[in-house]
Amino acid sequence: MALTGILLAAGRGRRFDPSGVQNKLLQTMADGDIVVAASARNMLAVLPRVVAVVREGDDKVAALLGRLGCEVRVCVDADLGMAESLLTAIEHTRGAEGWLIGLGDMPRVRPDTMRALVATIERGARIAAPVFEGRRGNPVAFSSYHLPLLLAVEGDQGARAILKSHTVSEVAVDDDGVVRDIDTPGDL
Repeated sequence: MALTGILLAAGRGRRFDPSGVQNKLLQTMADGDIVVAASARNMLAVLPRVVAVVREGDDKVAALLGRLGCEVRVCVDADLGMAESLLTAIEHTRGAEGWLIGLGDMPRVRPDTMRALVATIERGARIAAPVFEGRRGNPVAFSSYHLPLLLAVEGDQGARAILKSHTVSEVAVDDDGVVRDIDTPGDL
């Protein structure tokens, strides 16, 4: 079974910079890497196909992700919420056997964590989510069984409603990257 990676990178990052001048995804972290590049590289290390969703006009992020090897899709309705970005990717990859859905502002998720989630789906789970010290995090893997539900997501919650109403195989990890995103300059 080959899962497809989905990297959601179409948010505005208003908590990072309310003025909208600085794109948090293009910021350099303490280790010298660029936020969205690290997120993409980690996913590409695990999955042969990664579809990255960017918002319209975000040419720098799109170009960077394309150079790294992601298939880049533009979500023209990104401002309507995360669900629109997710739908853009799901529609583009409708024939996939499943998806590993990650966030462009979570660059510290280790590839071995993603491999564990993919393996959980390959063993028959329908949803797999990482858990670090009792906290559920991202990315989350879905089998194609949930395609109808993924196509019906709405708003800014993405697939969260599916996680609340269906059985989730929790994968315990020692990777705090699954609960650490870049929301403020201090998170870099």
